[in-house]
Amino acid sequence: MTVRNLDALFRPKSVAVIGASERPGSTGAMVWARVLEGGFAGPLWPVNPKYETLAGHAVIRDAGDLPQAPTVAVICTPPATWPALIHRLGGMGTRAAIIVGEVRGDEDRLALRHALSAARPYLLRIVGPSSLGVVSPALGAHLGAPSCTVKAGGVAWVSQSNALTNAVLGWAHARGLGFSHAVALGEEADVDAGDVLDYLASDPGTRAILLELDTVRAARKFMSAARAAARNKPVLALRSGRDDPADGLYTAAFRRAGLVRVDALDDLLDEIETLGVGRVAAGATATLITSDRGLATLACDAFAAAGGTLAPWPAEASDALREALPHVVGGNPLQLGDDARPEHFGTVLKLLAEHRSTGTAFVVHASTHGAPVDEVAQALIAHQRFAYRGLLACFFGGLDATMRDALHAQGIPVHTTPQRLARAFARLVDYRLGRELLMQTPEGLAAQIPEAIDAAQAQARAALDAGTSRLTGEAAARFLARFGLQVEGANGEDAASGTTLAPNSIVDITVELHDDDNFGPVFRFTAPPVDGVSDALSVYGLPPLNPILARDIVKRSHYARLVAPEPTLAALTALSQAVCNVREIVGIALTLRVYRDCVMVVEPVLSLGAQRSRLAIVPYPRRFEETLDWHGMRVTVRPIRPEDEVAHRDFVQAMTPEDLRLRFFGAVGTFDHSQLARMTQIDYDREMALIATIDNEEGVAQTLGVVRAVADPDNETAEFAVAVRSDQKGRRLGQLLMQRIIAYARARGIHWLVGEALRENGVMIALAKASGFTITRTEDPAVVGFRMALDEVAGADATSGPKSDPKSDPKSGQNQPAR
Repeated sequence: MTVRNLDALFRPKSVAVIGASERPGSTGAMVWARVLEGGFAGPLWPVNPKYETLAGHAVIRDAGDLPQAPTVAVICTPPATWPALIHRLGGMGTRAAIIVGEVRGDEDRLALRHALSAARPYLLRIVGPSSLGVVSPALGAHLGAPSCTVKAGGVAWVSQSNALTNAVLGWAHARGLGFSHAVALGEEADVDAGDVLDYLASDPGTRAILLELDTVRAARKFMSAARAAARNKPVLALRSGRDDPADGLYTAAFRRAGLVRVDALDDLLDEIETLGVGRVAAGATATLITSDRGLATLACDAFAAAGGTLAPWPAEASDALREALPHVVGGNPLQLGDDARPEHFGTVLKLLAEHRSTGTAFVVHASTHGAPVDEVAQALIAHQRFAYRGLLACFFGGLDATMRDALHAQGIPVHTTPQRLARAFARLVDYRLGRELLMQTPEGLAAQIPEAIDAAQAQARAALDAGTSRLTGEAAARFLARFGLQVEGANGEDAASGTTLAPNSIVDITVELHDDDNFGPVFRFTAPPVDGVSDALSVYGLPPLNPILARDIVKRSHYARLVAPEPTLAALTALSQAVCNVREIVGIALTLRVYRDCVMVVEPVLSLGAQRSRLAIVPYPRRFEETLDWHGMRVTVRPIRPEDEVAHRDFVQAMTPEDLRLRFFGAVGTFDHSQLARMTQIDYDREMALIATIDNEEGVAQTLGVVRAVADPDNETAEFAVAVRSDQKGRRLGQLLMQRIIAYARARGIHWLVGEALRENGVMIALAKASGFTITRTEDPAVVGFRMALDEVAGADATSGPKSDPKSDPKSGQNQPAR
């Protein structure tokens, strides 16, 4: 994953159009015209030896004659020219290129490979080929050949389809809607969806991301970027091809990453309105406000069909409404009556502000003599500030463009039908629930005894050494028992103990694991229908699973209410742990027989192999665990896990206010669940947090210290942070942790380790010096910086320092520098 130089694409300072032309219908003419129409204010250079001037701009005959390196070059020339152009531009210092032309044959494909090779030494990024371009409307940068100029907005559009991108841009343009950025990825030879997601995740001008794709090119990169983005803002994904056998896998991947999948282009278009315009905090409930009983019924049906729940009105709200509007009967939906006036809508919004349990406000209205839609819209604008959880409107008969734009300017989305409004809101709720799933703290996993894992690994390797590629029967039962799974014998007894099981199992779940070409090892769980007529339930799952994720899979089955869930959750999690810990497992085929209070494995077959694709999501890295004697105590140093949230809360609470101030550069209070979740639920593919723990008298692990390293997506620089519990200071625990995070960063191939501390934090400065860091100045005189070159590449450039430092989120408590 890399966002290297993507800022050049999205925030260009100068642009060259290679192959700019005035020949009607040519690619160069379309691109040049769109760049001019967009109104880009920076230096703009057309390059073409056939012209002297184009639209008043002096034409450069050759890219090598450009007066300076353009930030971005848009290449409209044939494939044979690409390698030399990229080499020349890269040598000049150009940071990104967009290739508009297509690859049509083997010669073109070879030219593309040479162009990519030419770009690599200069870290020049390439979008395309076959890309419609990259649009950043706030800068007037229309770099490519979009069908129209694009207004600025709050939603980013990312697509693998040029035609669909043009259609969406045109649709939005006709409705006065805009985008923060629009990207047509083309063939994704270099820049792909994962790269762009990673950039947009922290782009302050992007409030939400709409993603259209058919395939994921690099699953681990995509999943890591998507999970990071979904924690920060809504990401909605459209993938066509529901009849594709792999479609269920994409559904599982999107859900696991926290993305909201939409089923149709109409739904995605509606979100340009809802997310790009609105400031809606989607709770689970809403209040419908209308004047007509028929409209109320229609809106209620739409809301119910979308899975929404109308907010129950508290008695106080009804009493206040009765006092303000005596002729209106309180309730939800709220019907203002045929004699409703525009000011009545404003009165209701003001009243609802005092009763936040009434949720998001939905106004559904058709023009009447007493309440024309324009006047009602003006009332909504005047009272929008009272809508605590946001306001969405639907006006039958529509609005003129001026009033629509006025509503947009106040953050009020306008939909054409109650159905579209309700579905748009439901997707916001889906995002909130998906984000909560990402942030939930798993129940404690069953303790994995290292000796049992080692024995399972040894058994698999010994089988392969002996020429055995499958474990069945007693061998499979012995292997699975190491992870707490019991195998049912031929006569319905526990194969290990011989105990006869109670008859009448509830359901048999078929479990398969296969090594997908892109997503790596994936589970497929299949359960028959309860009624014997409906389709079987088939659900994919991406390891690693934990009880929270397993529960999300299980609850979709009608059988979930018939059995105690815990045994099934434990079985699914145990299978996941086996796959994550034993790389030799390349396939699984077995049945989980679910009884009311236990789960047994039936006829397991484990396929083994010397090589397996890597998991799409990095599992817990057990290799960094170690236990050592330290000041008379047995201390374990290991990567942090989601289950450590409670211990981490206790760790923070045990620190003095002064130590917290030095650590976080200011006074901090308590940390809520979301903040602690960000500290404990980390993505091991891009960061590491090592904690030092001891067991107390009750055998419960206590956290004494933590050290973090968060790498930038280029793996160029990592920012570290370290904290030790206040009552453990002076015992060299900080130095022990620092040694291990330095070794981790060096082993990962990171070039620079950097950090910061308040100048008054003498203890941290002394620790950094003792650990080998160089002390540097920062822009803030109250703050000092630390940096360490971890390899020869960084050492050779030590005088200039690291090329980029990751940004920190002061609210997360996760990516803070050392303090």
